[in-house]
Amino acid sequence: MCSEASETPAIRVRQVSKCFQLYEKPIHRLWQMLWHGKKTFYRTFRALDDISFDVQRGECVGIIGRNGAGKSTLLQIITGTLAPTSGTVEMTGRVAALLELGSGFNPEFTGRENIWMNAAILGLSEKEIAERYDDIVAFAEIGDFIEQPVKSYSSGMVVRLAFSVIAHVDADVLIIDEALAVGDALFTQKCMRFLRNFMANHTVLFVSHDIAAVNSLCQRAILLSEGKMHMIGSAKEVTEKYLEMLFEGVQGKSELEAAQKEEAPPAPVPEDFRDMRQDLLNASPLRNDIQVFSFSDEHSFGKGGAVITQVLMTDLTETPLNWVVGGEMVRLVVRCQALQPLFSPIVGFYIKDRLGQNLFGDNTFLSHLHHPLHLQPGQRFSAAFTFRMPILPSGEYVCAAALAEGTQEEHVQHCWIHDALVFNSQSTSVCNGLIGIPMRDIRLGVDPPAPVPKT
Repeated sequence: MCSEASETPAIRVRQVSKCFQLYEKPIHRLWQMLWHGKKTFYRTFRALDDISFDVQRGECVGIIGRNGAGKSTLLQIITGTLAPTSGTVEMTGRVAALLELGSGFNPEFTGRENIWMNAAILGLSEKEIAERYDDIVAFAEIGDFIEQPVKSYSSGMVVRLAFSVIAHVDADVLIIDEALAVGDALFTQKCMRFLRNFMANHTVLFVSHDIAAVNSLCQRAILLSEGKMHMIGSAKEVTEKYLEMLFEGVQGKSELEAAQKEEAPPAPVPEDFRDMRQDLLNASPLRNDIQVFSFSDEHSFGKGGAVITQVLMTDLTETPLNWVVGGEMVRLVVRCQALQPLFSPIVGFYIKDRLGQNLFGDNTFLSHLHHPLHLQPGQRFSAAFTFRMPILPSGEYVCAAALAEGTQEEHVQHCWIHDALVFNSQSTSVCNGLIGIPMRDIRLGVDPPAPVPKT
C-alpha cells in the first residue's frame, strides 16, 4: 500500500485543452446570448491543445516557451484558478502557488493582514499562522512596510512577501511562474537556496525564461509552443531546443549545411603566470586531468551562411590535445568556412557543465571591432582563444561553439553547435564552487602590531 502511494505522481495532467471565445466587438457577446448558440459571433482561440505529463514527488520540472505559448494558462489550470475546456488535472498534497505578481493580495490590506489572509487560504490554522508569523516576516525582509498597505509596495517587495508566505505553509507542491524575475539578486539567491532544500523531499513546477535557472534547478523541462507540448526531456536538451527556436523566431528556419575541414594554426602567445601551487598539484593525485573527446557537429542549427568545420583544444604550439591539465595554458581553436559573402563574422564559445550552466566563454567581437573580416564564399577562417584552463570539479563538460555575423546586439546566427567538444574532468583540487581559478599568489602571515597611540 505504501509502495503504491509513493509511486503516485504529485501532479498528473491528462489531455488538457483550453479554448477561449474571442469577440471582435463587445455587442457580439450580447448577440451570442440572444441567439442561444444558433449562430456564432466569435472565433475560437486554442490556448492549450492536448497537454499530458506527470511530475513525480521530489522532482523539479521547468516549463519554458515564448510569450503566448500557454505557460501561465497551464499553471492556472493546474492550480485550479482556471477550468480546462477538456482534460483532467490531479494533484497530491497541499499546493502553494506564486503566479501573477500580487495575485491573491488585497492592495488595500497591510502586509500583516495579507499574510494572515493568504496563509489561511493555503490551509493554515490561526494557531499555525501565529506560530510562523515572525519567520514569514523575517524571511520577507521588508521591515516596517509590513504595517503598510500592499498598494504602496514595490514589485520586489510584493514578491518578497508572497514567496515568504508560500515558503512557510508546509506545501507538498510549489508552483512558481516568473515571479522571481522582478526580485533583487540577493533575495533571488535566497529563494533559490530555499527551493533546492525544498526539492529534497517535495515537488516544484517552475516557469521561467531564465535558461540558467531552469538548468540549475530542474531535472526535466517541458517546452510549450503555440499551446502545444513541443518537447519534454532533460532540462539541458529542452533549453537547447528553446534556444534554437528563439533564433529561428528572429531569423527564420535553420538552413545549416555541412562543410569540409581544414587546419590553419595561429601564432603562439607567450604564457602568463602559473599558479604558485601548480607543480605541487601536478605531482599529486589532485592534478586536474581533463580528457578531451573528438569534435562533433551532430547537434547544430543556424542559417548556414557559414559553418564551423572543426573545434579542437591545442597547446600553444597548435598541437591538438586529447588530454589537458587544469591550471595550464591551452588554446581553443574554432575553424570555419564561409558559404556566402560574410562581413564582420563573430566566433565564440561557451564552456558548460553537465546541467547546461554556462561556466565561462568569450567571442571575437570586441577584439576585431575596428578591423572586421570580409569573406567571400569558400574562404576558410579560424578563431583562437588562448587562456589558462580553469580547474574543474570532477564530471562531464561540453564546449558550445557559435558563428554569427553582425554585432553582439544584432546578428544572424549562421552556425551554433551545442556539444562541439565533450571533455571529462577526472581528479581535481577544487574544494567548492563551479570552477577553480589559478592563483598568482596566496599568503598567510601574522600582521605587525598596531602602533600604540600617543598620549
